[in-house]
Amino acid sequence: MSSFPGLAETGFFANVLSAIDVAAQHTAHAPGLIEQIKSCNAVYRMRFPVETDDGRIEVVDAFRAEHSHHRLPTKGGIRYSEDVTQDDTMALAALMTFKCALVKVPFGGAKGGIRIDPKRCSVAQLERMTRRYTAELLKKNFIGPAVDVPAPDYGTGEREMTWIADTYKSMRPDDINALACVTGKPLSMHGIPGRTEATGRGVFHAIEQCLSLAEDMKPLGLSTGIAGKRVAIQALGNVGYHAAKCLSEAGAIVVAVGQREGTLLDPDGLDVDAIAAHRARTGTLLDYPDAAVVEADASAVFSCDCDILIPAAVEAQIDETNAREVQAKIIVEAANGPVTPRADAIFQERGMMVVPDIYANAGGVTVSYFEWLKNINHVSFGRIALSEATTEGAPIGHPPGPRRATPHGATEIDYVRSALEDTMAWGYHEIRDRWRSAELPDMRTAAFVVAIDKVAQVYEAEGIFP
Repeated sequence: MSSFPGLAETGFFANVLSAIDVAAQHTAHAPGLIEQIKSCNAVYRMRFPVETDDGRIEVVDAFRAEHSHHRLPTKGGIRYSEDVTQDDTMALAALMTFKCALVKVPFGGAKGGIRIDPKRCSVAQLERMTRRYTAELLKKNFIGPAVDVPAPDYGTGEREMTWIADTYKSMRPDDINALACVTGKPLSMHGIPGRTEATGRGVFHAIEQCLSLAEDMKPLGLSTGIAGKRVAIQALGNVGYHAAKCLSEAGAIVVAVGQREGTLLDPDGLDVDAIAAHRARTGTLLDYPDAAVVEADASAVFSCDCDILIPAAVEAQIDETNAREVQAKIIVEAANGPVTPRADAIFQERGMMVVPDIYANAGGVTVSYFEWLKNINHVSFGRIALSEATTEGAPIGHPPGPRRATPHGATEIDYVRSALEDTMAWGYHEIRDRWRSAELPDMRTAAFVVAIDKVAQVYEAEGIFP
């Protein structure tokens, strides 16, 4: 039984393929090319033994799917969850292909996962499992800076990425770019500042762009701008927290926060920092003292009175059984596939706007690309900027003298945030312009049309599909 309502529905990969088929009807590409674009190119299903802390041996199921090799390396996170399946892994890999294409990140899509509950494993057991998984990927050439580059996902983070990088380095000591085998690493392992917040901050910029156009907001009965907008967040994890924090700082009112154990509601606004700290300390929302209403119902977040709903957990959270309860005017898919196709059709029928996952949560892979570039080039963006600032007007070999004062300019995180904001801005307007100019049914279709075109251009340039 799934830990999340709605996840028992099957066919996540089929849902993604359905979205591609709908979008493909609005392109002129040959059917054979569309079939290639839909295909998951390689899937590695593995089973391996892991020793538990009490000396028992458990056999673990794990997966890695590389959806598209039109660009290399492929890119995508690794998920640790009891709900991991091969179908879901293939679906998430496919979404990564189109996500990368939309934001012009030159990667193919991939995804991985281990079917475990990380909360029931000790740190030592998780480390053994992660290192063994990495070794298995290496055996079949499913990991490497130029081949396939994992990243964090649900149930994983900097710690697991450190174990992966260290294992890869130990098994490939001659690879000078070894640290680029994985992104989402801590700064001590040559990660990049701003990576942890990247997906949530990208969601914020997506909303910022969405709310900037009066002609799109008028049919929804909304004014432009973030200030005063009522926002509901499902799942205050890494993505949901950073999205909520950025929105609060911009003047939005977070009126609801939902987790698997319940929902907090307050029309006057909730303090996301206080909630996150409380849950980290107690493990639950249910005894949080500063909300107007505390409900032991995880689904209450979907039906609350708000302008913007942000599902930021996992797939299939909003389906045909609860879609008509949603009161938000705009649904922003911070998670991958949180809205099923039937729910999507209901939202379209009701005149609501859905900002699709393949755009809305692309901030993570965008900043992962920056980290990969940093590792491949063996220099930080901040150091390049500092070098340019300190040498301006001073030719190499200038005579010794007093040291120049250290300039106080942009830092590496400033560059990362600025580039992320720009990426999300032009990405939104490319999708929106296609949506309006081609009179497409919704933004999801427009996003897939744009992404299909970009992937097709690569295949066509190679002469495979003239």
